[in-house]
Amino acid sequence: MNQDKRIRTLVAKPGLDGHDRGAKVIARALRDAGMEVIYSGIRQTPEQIVDAALQEDVDVLLLSILSGAHSFLFPRIMGLMKEKGLGDILVLGGGIIPVEDVPELKALGISEVFGPGMTSETLIKYITENLSAGN
Repeated sequence: MNQDKRIRTLVAKPGLDGHDRGAKVIARALRDAGMEVIYSGIRQTPEQIVDAALQEDVDVLLLSILSGAHSFLFPRIMGLMKEKGLGDILVLGGGIIPVEDVPELKALGISEVFGPGMTSETLIKYITENLSAGN
């Protein structure tokens, strides 16, 4: 990744999940780390999220979900990303996601899934290392 280019991130809340405090904390931490942050707001459809990722030309898409609908919404989002040719975007998941569901989500192309207790420093390090590695 070009060192002069700021990392563009989209923090998105798919589905009917209206709890966004954690997503806002993450958005602020990414901003404070020097990244450009676009926040989708709550209750976004997979189509809205993927359209925003395309229009905003983001490097990273962070999907935050607490509702338990990740097994339905994340595959839909990843399918739309593939359809739109957005395979080069680093996609991360977070929120309340059972550990046993993580391998399935990674098989879809979600690079990593972060759960409760993850520090913003861990997330920032993961993003910068994986983008600089070209993943």
